[in-house]
Amino acid sequence: MDQEEIHSKVLRAGRRTYFFDVRSTKAGDYYLTITESKKFTHDDGSFHYKKHKIYLYKEDFEAFKENVEEMMNFIIDEKGSEVISERHQKDFKKEEEVSTNGELKSTETESFTDVSFDDI
Repeated sequence: MDQEEIHSKVLRAGRRTYFFDVRSTKAGDYYLTITESKKFTHDDGSFHYKKHKIYLYKEDFEAFKENVEEMMNFIIDEKGSEVISERHQKDFKKEEEVSTNGELKSTETESFTDVSFDDI
């Protein structure tokens, strides 16, 4: 069972919400929980959330931070900071067109919709 909540912060990111919570142990020490909550909608319009939680204790902070920074730097170095995952969005459209030499070629187009986090 989670102990007393000391400090919290929320990060909303599309269908995902991340909760960062500092909690207190029975002995009075602090630890961090990171919870990812993802919203899923059923065909009938009802929805549910799937949650994943990480408990992070002080003795692991430095190594955890170093590993996260290393992985983030690797991704940015390899792929840059531009987000290219829009092609995986459900409203992303792929169209085929004929090139000048008569061969079929694929061009990718995307549909953008303004999203308000208040709607989530």
